[in-house]
Amino acid sequence: MTQQRVIGLSARGTAPNLPATREIKGSTTIVELLRMFPGGEAADLLAQLSMACAHCGGAFHEPLTLAAKRHARDPRAVLEAFKALEGGSPSEEQVEAARQRVA
Repeated sequence: MTQQRVIGLSARGTAPNLPATREIKGSTTIVELLRMFPGGEAADLLAQLSMACAHCGGAFHEPLTLAAKRHARDPRAVLEAFKALEGGSPSEEQVEAARQRVA
């Protein structure tokens, strides 16, 4: 999978010459997460959390923590689950905590 420039869109993670950083922060966009894990790990985690963010037009601009809030999830728990991808995969407890809806 190669990165491609998206014409007319100025957003992080859309240019092919961007440095490949793997630091996951609350400000990391959904597209950046998907590109960090080209094997589908981030997409699989989004699916486990019932968050269809990978198919949303806001994925280019929306940070992970905002996506969590929009889906009524605890942003900290969602962030921790995605950070766990760096070491392999999140634990069942991390996934369950990220899956829980908050008010």
